[in-house]
Amino acid sequence: MMRSFRTALALLALAASPLAAQTNYEAVDPFIGTGGEGHTFPGAVAPFGMIQLSPDTDATCEIRKCYSHAAGYRYEDTTIQGFSMTHFSGAGHSDLGDFLIMAIGADTALEPDAYRSPFSHATEQAQPGYYAVTLDKPGVRAELTASTRVGVQRYAFQSGPARVVLDLRSSLYDYPGKILWSSVRVRSDGTITGMRETRGWAPARKLYFAIRPNAPLKAHAFLDREGKVPYRGFQGPSRGAENAAQLAGRSLVATLDFGQLGKPLELKVAISSVDEDGAIANLDSEAGDFDAIRAKSRDAWTKVLSAIEIDAPAPMKKMTATALYHSMIAPSVFADADGRYRGPDDQVHQGKDFTFHSTFSLWDTFRAEHPLLLLTQPDRRNLDFVQSLLASQRVSPFGILPVWQYHGRETWTMIGYHAVPVIADAYLKGLRGFDEKAALDAMVASASYGPYGGLDHYMKLGYVPIDKEPEAASKTVEYAYDDWTIARMAAAMGKGDVAAAFEKRAGNWRNSFDKASGFLRARKADGSFRTPFDPTAINYGSDYTEGNAWQYSWFVPQDQAGMFAMLGGDAAAVKKLDAMFDFDNSKIDYSHAEDIAGLIGQYIHGNEPSHHVAYLYNYAGQPWRTQERLKQIVESQYQPTPQGLSGNDDLGQMSAWFVFTTLGFYPVAPGSNEYAIGRPFLDKAVLNLPNGKRFSVVAEGLSDANPYIGAVTLNGRPLPRSYIRHDEVAAGGELRFTMQAKPNRKWATGKAARPFSMSPYR
Repeated sequence: MMRSFRTALALLALAASPLAAQTNYEAVDPFIGTGGEGHTFPGAVAPFGMIQLSPDTDATCEIRKCYSHAAGYRYEDTTIQGFSMTHFSGAGHSDLGDFLIMAIGADTALEPDAYRSPFSHATEQAQPGYYAVTLDKPGVRAELTASTRVGVQRYAFQSGPARVVLDLRSSLYDYPGKILWSSVRVRSDGTITGMRETRGWAPARKLYFAIRPNAPLKAHAFLDREGKVPYRGFQGPSRGAENAAQLAGRSLVATLDFGQLGKPLELKVAISSVDEDGAIANLDSEAGDFDAIRAKSRDAWTKVLSAIEIDAPAPMKKMTATALYHSMIAPSVFADADGRYRGPDDQVHQGKDFTFHSTFSLWDTFRAEHPLLLLTQPDRRNLDFVQSLLASQRVSPFGILPVWQYHGRETWTMIGYHAVPVIADAYLKGLRGFDEKAALDAMVASASYGPYGGLDHYMKLGYVPIDKEPEAASKTVEYAYDDWTIARMAAAMGKGDVAAAFEKRAGNWRNSFDKASGFLRARKADGSFRTPFDPTAINYGSDYTEGNAWQYSWFVPQDQAGMFAMLGGDAAAVKKLDAMFDFDNSKIDYSHAEDIAGLIGQYIHGNEPSHHVAYLYNYAGQPWRTQERLKQIVESQYQPTPQGLSGNDDLGQMSAWFVFTTLGFYPVAPGSNEYAIGRPFLDKAVLNLPNGKRFSVVAEGLSDANPYIGAVTLNGRPLPRSYIRHDEVAAGGELRFTMQAKPNRKWATGKAARPFSMSPYR
C-alpha cells in the first residue's frame, strides 16, 4: 500500500503553513494523471472549454499503442511532436488531436519524426489554462493558453527565423484512412483557415479552424503528401506549391514562415464545427493577445475552483484541488459564439436559449461527476448540459439521448442509457428551466428503443439474454437502475402511470441475480444461467462490461437492501464485501484488459463499476467498515504525482469520486437525493453552493491515528444516520465529524439509519 498523504507530507518536507494558504488555482497540478493510466493532459484549457490545447508526445500513434496515449501526452515520453487543439481528459479511448502546430528550424523536414523535438520536464510549467516547455531541437520556448473558444500559442525563437509547421495529417489514434478530406488557405487579411473531416471513434466528424498570427506571413507552402511515405521535406514530386493561396486533399501539411522577428510569435487559434467563418467569428469573440487571454483564463479558473474551499496539508490539498480542476474540463462547450453547432444528424443547428456542450462520457460520469457539478457549477451550466442532451435527442436519427457523444457525434461506446439519470438527478435536485415533459418523453424513448443493446429482449423477458446480446448481465442491471430514475422523476412530476411501469422495470435486476451462487449472472433466453461460470473472468464482449461478476453483483444502487436479502442478510453481505476486497489475485492475469487497473482484491478502483462499493457497508449497518475501506482506497489509488491516478480519469469521474470522498460523503444512487456518509479526508472544506449558500464540513481530530468517525453533527445536532440528504446540503450549514482512533460500532447501525433502498431493510 502507498504511504498516506499525511506521511507524504513529512517525506516531501513540505511545510503546511505557507502552502495551506495557497488558493485552489495555485494548488492545482495539471501533471497529475499524465503518467501511468490516468490519461490526463497537462495543456491549456478553460473551464469546460471548446479548445484543449496541449502537447502531443506520440501523435498518430499505432493503434496498438494508442491506449497509453489517449490524451496525446504521456509523462514518461521524452519528445514532443507538436501542439494540437483538441484532447480528451482521462478517456479510455483515443481520438482528436486536431490541427497540430510545431515550431521548426529553417531546414527541418516535414516528416513527423524530423520535426519532433526532445524536451526536459525541468523546463515544463503547467497551471490551469497555461502550459510552457522548452523545445530543445529548434531552441524555442513554447507557451500555450486558452479561453473558452480561443487557444493561443506563443513561440520565442532564440535564433533564426520564426517558422512553424501545420500538420493536418496528424491525429490521435491512427485509424486506417482516418483523414477523409482537409483543406487550408490564406485569406487576404493573413488569417489561415481550413478544415478536415475524419472517420475515427466518431464517424464523419467535421472541424474547421482559423489561425491569426501576430506577424505577417513572409512565405508559406501548402503540400499534399498523400501516398508518399516517409515525408522528406520538399524532396520529390508534391501536389501544391510555394505560396499557393489554398489547397485541398487528404494528406496536407503546411509551413508558415514569418521571417526574423524581434518578438515572440503568437498564433491565435479558434475552431468550429460549423464552418470557417464560424471559426473566425470565434476568434473575434474573445479579444486580446497571449497575456490577455492567459489572464482571462486564470480569472475563470480562480472563480470556478473557489466552489470548494479546501483546508488540508499540502499534498492532500494539491490532490483535491487538481481533482476539482479535472472535474471541470468536460462536458465541453461545442457551440460557436453565435450559438450554432453541428448535431448528431450532421446538420447545423442554432442554440437559442442555451450553449451546446458535448463530450459526454455518460457511463462514467452519471455516477459522481454530474452530481458534483450540481454542487459546484451554476444552474446555468447544468441547464446547458441537460438542454444539450435533449437537443441531441430531438435530432437523433434514432430518437434517443446520447450514449457517449463528443463533437456532437455519437460513438455508441459503453452500455446503458445514462443520460437518463443525469437528467433525473438534476430535476429531482431542483434544476428547472427546461421542458420537463419533453425530457421525460426523451428518457422513456431512450428506454424503449428496442434495437439498442437488447432492449427489445429486456422489455419482453425482464432481462437481457446472453445468447441474444453480449454483456447481457451488465446491461440488465444498468437498465434497471436507469429505469428507476425514470420512475423517480415521473413520480415527482405526477406521472403515476409512467412511474409505476418503470418502478416495476427497476426490479429487473433480480432476474439475473443467481441466489445460489450469490452473483449476478448472464441468463439465456430460455431462462437458464450460462455455464461455465467464473466470477473472476474478464473478457470484453462476454457477460459483463469492463468487469466481472465480483464488481457487477453490487450494481443495484437503487435496491441494496433487496440485494443484501438475496445474499442472506447483513452479515452475509459484509462477508462477501470483505471477500471482494481481500481476494487473492496472484494467480489471475488481467493484462489483456486495458481498463482493469487499481485492484484491491476484486475491487477495481481504476474502473467505474466498483466506485460505490466501499460505501455499501453503510447499507449493512457497519459504517466503520466503509471508513476503513475508504482509507485503503485513497492511500493506494491516489497520489499527487504524474502517476497519481490508478486508472483513466474518464472525463472527471475518478476525480469526482475523490472530491466527494475527501468531503466525507458520496452519491451512491443518483436520483435518491441522498449521499452516503463515508469519512472526511480534509480538515475543513466549504462548499460555495450555486444558490449562494455555504455548506461547511469540519473534521475534528483528523489524523492517521484517528481514521474513524466517533460522532457526527449537522448544524450542531447529532446526526444518527449514515447518509445526508441533498436538501440538507443545499440549505447550507455545517456537517461536523469528530474523529477517533477506534471504530464507533454503535453509530448509524440501525435499519432506520441506513441510506435509501427500494426494498425495506429486514
